[in-house]
Amino acid sequence: MNIAILDLYDGRPNEGMRCIKMLCDQFLSQEGSGGRYDIFDVRQKNEIPDIDKYQIFISTGGPGNPLPEGHAWEKKFYKFIDDIFAYNQENEVKKYLFLICHSFQIASHHLGFGVVCKRKSTSFGVMPIHRTEDGENEPLFEKLPEVFYAVDSRDYQLIQPDWEKINDFGAKVLCLEKVRPYVPLERAIMAIRFSDEVFGTQFHPEADSEGMMHYFKQEEKMLAVIKEYGSEKYEEMIDRLDDPDKIMLTEAVIIPTFLRTAAENILELA
Repeated sequence: MNIAILDLYDGRPNEGMRCIKMLCDQFLSQEGSGGRYDIFDVRQKNEIPDIDKYQIFISTGGPGNPLPEGHAWEKKFYKFIDDIFAYNQENEVKKYLFLICHSFQIASHHLGFGVVCKRKSTSFGVMPIHRTEDGENEPLFEKLPEVFYAVDSRDYQLIQPDWEKINDFGAKVLCLEKVRPYVPLERAIMAIRFSDEVFGTQFHPEADSEGMMHYFKQEEKMLAVIKEYGSEKYEEMIDRLDDPDKIMLTEAVIIPTFLRTAAENILELA
């Protein structure tokens, strides 16, 4: 199994890449397949993997505006998404793609699945994720509780789903953000199964407690969170990071299950 990691972090320091690399290392060592992963710097170096050379693709989160801004890499990334779907329509052995946060927003906008817009305020922390009816039957969530927890870190959101386009495409909306009964705003879409082979989340299923604890314990980050959300919210975040039934469980289930399922399906048909 050869895996391509599409790095959309634009050179910014992040914990996400460390977590994704760790999950890929664990998968490749468990499978004993002798595969590898390669990293492609999409935004800084305009790099896009050759889909013929890889079986599995993971596209990361990242900072900034997910809507088109006229950068050269954007057209190449849109073409990459289209090429994955086109390849899978024409070939028996499929290519598998996981889209995280920024990549999820870009793909959702590109496919016209809804409105991608800036939030009134940043969503940041360990948040509950609520399944839809379709999410109840999602294999990647099989080992998670009905309401599970994940790291949410975003200034943008996907709302106002275009159900005609989603249904025509054969996609399924799987999750919504937390219930906010006193906030008169639409709940954002948090996960979509685009196809049997392509999956995306608005949250960060790769995030681990070690990385997030390190992030939140930095004095600068701690003070910023307390200033924005209050000390009670900060303590709640820290407690949730230590809980084995929250992000530790999400990290151990979603991407590992995606990788294992992809490998099994590929090897069955290869």
